[in-house]
Amino acid sequence: MAFIKNILDQMKPTFSEGGKLSAFGSLFDAAETFFYVPNETSKAYGAHIHDAIDSKRGIFFVIIAMIPAILFGMYNIGLQHDLALGQDTGLVMQFLYGLGVLLPKIIVSYAVGLGIEVAIAQFKKEEVHEGFFVTGMLIPMIVPVNCPLWIMAIATAFAVIFAKEIFGGTGMNIFNPALVTRAFLFFAYPSMMSGDKVWVNGSYMDSIGGPSADAVTAATPLGQLGAGEAVTYSPMDTIIGTIPGSIGETSFIAILIGAVILIWAGIASWKIIVSTFVGGALLAAVCTPEVAGFEWWMHLTVGGFAFGAVFMATDPVTACRTENGKYIYGFIIGALAIIIRQFNPGYPEGMMMAILMGNLLAPLIDYCFVQSNINKRMNRAK
Repeated sequence: MAFIKNILDQMKPTFSEGGKLSAFGSLFDAAETFFYVPNETSKAYGAHIHDAIDSKRGIFFVIIAMIPAILFGMYNIGLQHDLALGQDTGLVMQFLYGLGVLLPKIIVSYAVGLGIEVAIAQFKKEEVHEGFFVTGMLIPMIVPVNCPLWIMAIATAFAVIFAKEIFGGTGMNIFNPALVTRAFLFFAYPSMMSGDKVWVNGSYMDSIGGPSADAVTAATPLGQLGAGEAVTYSPMDTIIGTIPGSIGETSFIAILIGAVILIWAGIASWKIIVSTFVGGALLAAVCTPEVAGFEWWMHLTVGGFAFGAVFMATDPVTACRTENGKYIYGFIIGALAIIIRQFNPGYPEGMMMAILMGNLLAPLIDYCFVQSNINKRMNRAK
């Protein structure tokens, strides 16, 4: 890899201040630090104060942990399309079909988000913050398969500008940008985020002359539960993930694999993950009504509960940072998600609003624990 470093070193003066391509200096810096850990260290404020690990390497570990959910999401897109049309094209074709659907969403997410971040970084003469590498992958994973690309582009731009850059960039935002994207979509374009038609891709007429996927619907388990109907999916379906839902949120097994990777690597807090599931399980056991085909514990395997608990509630920027506060933070998120699901028929998901509320409360929770420790030390010093 030494030859790559030599090439980058030779190109660097051209992109540095005073060089011919200095206008693209931030973009070059992003490419350079993609390959090599920078020699410089932060001396002001930002994400570096939260952990000693190089943030870019930690971010790529999160993307690696998402790979099982990404791959299964691609397969499930094709599977749900085939089930809606009453055909079976086989695993390989289903996966390739899902790849063709998901790839444009990933491209749009990164193009819009990174484009804005590079432009802002160049304007401010700063390096490109690497946080969007995770956000750009999360956004396509938490939207319905039929979400139009232009709508996703608008929501992504809104989230990057108003939920991240306006607060100072990576490490300074108080809300998870990916969830702000979903919230923007939900409130600005509700018909694209709910109902039975958004979960099956309808991009082309069936090759064998069947109906268009635009003409079919597929209700999610939470949609059926919210309508008071019998849930037609088995518990094993919800664990494996062969159900309609947002692209990366259906497979509990794939998400669990990602959780193991993140905890093993020391990237995500097991305290937040476990306490979120505990809070959700306790409220689900108490609040879940008797509905045919739905057990209380299935709340943890359907919708965005597991995905949110593993990949978004654990965001080190917006989550609690005190060790004891992480237990409270996670429990509140899990409990709120179930409360919203059970008592708001118009919004059967709940996890998005629960995590955003947790983000809002995280500084207060940290403050209470820090102040408590300060008071204890002051009393000991008397």
